Parts: sequence; structure tokens; C-alpha cells
Amino acid sequence: MPEPQRTVYVLQSTTRQQRYYTGITSNLEWRLRAHNKGLSRHTASGRPWRVVVTVEFADPDRAAQFETYLKPGSGRTFAARRLR
Repeated sequence: MPEPQRTVYVLQSTTRQQRYYTGITSNLEWRLRAHNKGLSRHTASGRPWRVVVTVEFADPDRAAQFETYLKPGSGRTFAARRLR
């Protein structure tokens, strides 16, 4: 059975608009609800969040690589210039 599609997403805090969070999931609706309920320690203080970018991948390994790229240094700069 094939693995479910993965979505790399970028959230923006609606209360602290300069704050962003990048993550990966196979169920974006559920994950956004979890972030907005405060179930993630990384995003609990920025609630509520809204989705600003989604990129879907059929290959979970490529999705994980892209998420890893977006988090530090040049990937963060790329996201700020091209995705937000």
C-alpha cells in the first residue's frame, strides 16, 4: 500500500504577524486544528495560526527534505522571499 501524500506547510500567527512556523503532515486540517488548540509547544504561544503556503509531495522523503531545507538559514530566506 502506498504511503499517504505529505504536505509541507507554512503557518503565520494572526496575533504576531512576523512569526511563521514550517511543518509537515499527511492531514493538514487536523494539524492546523492541533496548532490552534495549543497542542504543539512550538506554536502554542502564537495562536491562532493561518495557512499561508502548502506544497504537496507524493514522495514522503522529498517532503521531509524540503521541510528541513525551509527551516534554517538559506531555506528560511527562500521562504521569506518566495513563499510568503
